[in-house]
Amino acid sequence: MAGPSTAPPARRLPARLSAPEPGWTTDADVVVIGSGIAGLTAALRLRQHVEKVLVVTKDVLAAGSTQWAQGGIAAALGEGDTPEQHEVDTLVAGAGACDLDAVRVLVGEGPEAVHELIALGARFDVDASGLLALTREGGHLRDRIAHAGGDATGAEIQRALIAAVEAATDIEVVPHALAVDLLLADDGGVAGVTLHVMGEGERDGIGAVRCRAVVLASGGLGQVFSQTTNPAVSTGDGMALALRAGATLRDLEFVQFHPTVMYLGPDSRGQQPLISEAVRGEGAVLVDDEGRRIMEGVHALADLAPRDVVAKAITRRMHETGRPHVWLDARHLGADFWERRFPTILATARSHGVDPVIEPIPVAPACHYASGGVRTDLWGRTDVPGLYATGEVACSGVHGANRLASNSLLEGLVFSRRIATVLPGELRPWAEPAADPRAAGLVAGSVRRQLQEVMTGRVGVLRSAAGLDQAATELDALAGTSSPTVDLDAWETTNLLTIAAALTDAAALREETRGSHWREDHPERDDARWAGHFDVRLDPATATTTLAFDPAPATDGGLGR
Repeated sequence: MAGPSTAPPARRLPARLSAPEPGWTTDADVVVIGSGIAGLTAALRLRQHVEKVLVVTKDVLAAGSTQWAQGGIAAALGEGDTPEQHEVDTLVAGAGACDLDAVRVLVGEGPEAVHELIALGARFDVDASGLLALTREGGHLRDRIAHAGGDATGAEIQRALIAAVEAATDIEVVPHALAVDLLLADDGGVAGVTLHVMGEGERDGIGAVRCRAVVLASGGLGQVFSQTTNPAVSTGDGMALALRAGATLRDLEFVQFHPTVMYLGPDSRGQQPLISEAVRGEGAVLVDDEGRRIMEGVHALADLAPRDVVAKAITRRMHETGRPHVWLDARHLGADFWERRFPTILATARSHGVDPVIEPIPVAPACHYASGGVRTDLWGRTDVPGLYATGEVACSGVHGANRLASNSLLEGLVFSRRIATVLPGELRPWAEPAADPRAAGLVAGSVRRQLQEVMTGRVGVLRSAAGLDQAATELDALAGTSSPTVDLDAWETTNLLTIAAALTDAAALREETRGSHWREDHPERDDARWAGHFDVRLDPATATTTLAFDPAPATDGGLGR
């Protein structure tokens, strides 16, 4: 018998963010929220079909998660590789929770999308014969990771996309702007979006952009946790905005913890240095204090097992030894190789006092990627008419319970292209924003640190009923801490709490271990009860969240390794 069709608790959260009335207005056919690979790809393609595209970015164009992607972008580009093989690896990593049709879209359209990115100007590394230099990462059985600058793939992709956007004079960019809430028409569809522009100029403070469609490409939720590889702007704003507007959030419990994040000490908080999976792809191994291999005998792929498997093995060893980290040993690669293949990682490690050429790197798992997000169809459409989502903010179904390494950049690229294919023909007529009856509120920004500590301690790599119940109680208490001020810190903290509470509820209800969701009290996967998805919705009339279980057959049958 499958899990419950509906499930408590109903949680009360702000149905919209408290904010002053807009002091300025403008308009655009389409507003793209986010400036990583997903957002800029959507903007560049949409500009060919609609009159005006406006890109909103929370910082500057280069400040999102894309620039931090070290490993590369995965696609069946090499001799002998096929989309079908890429599909199998993706489904195995996703632990039965992937949407098969979405995965086939991803792997089938991926090679063309990557070649289009190259044509745009992205310069990937090539071998002596001029062909793409492909490498391998965890969970892949083929060398299919295209990379740039050794370990600076995201930065190179971002450079190429920004150059193209800056050359497109018909794309307007609004930097240093937080998307506050959607403006909804009488039919519940998109009529615009409110922004808070941080700075002085022609537009500053709260304003409104009237539009006919919004594309969410705002990234993930990493700042929900106290240690993450995500930048400071990743506060779940897009997911929370969509939930308040009537969209469904799916699979929030599946948060990937990257197994090899550089350990900087017990008091380090915020964004932490990522040590790419590609380092293990080139031969680095995980060891404990005594030099014992951690992944030997754990999985057939050893140190290149899927990320959830490696993160769990590291966490188990840390518990056994009482140590706060393990070691990544890549000394045998040598100085020349490190300087050519991983110059960014080498410089980062040395800046923190560790030289990987002569000593192992201390590493531990940290929050890296949200496999869930705003539920979409195969064309990026959400439940809200005129609202689309792409990239990490979305749940397209390609990642399932655990993202396969380097599929994230590909997802943003492929599904943004698909949105740009259908959106121009679906543009809504201009509509007046309706009166907004949703109850407004804000949580005090001062509770952010406590929220992050609760999530890391009780809803992190290891989860249990007792810990999740305690987390829910503590989050409820934080939700009652009203903000005395209306400011960026309060808006972000309210978004973080909204997503943290929903994530915690979904994790408590999923009484099994699957992919990146690890329940100590339910250590086995249970397809009979829990093959399917938890969906979160917010009732605007009562400002309460509800969770519903949507059963679905496991999609990795017979493929598990």
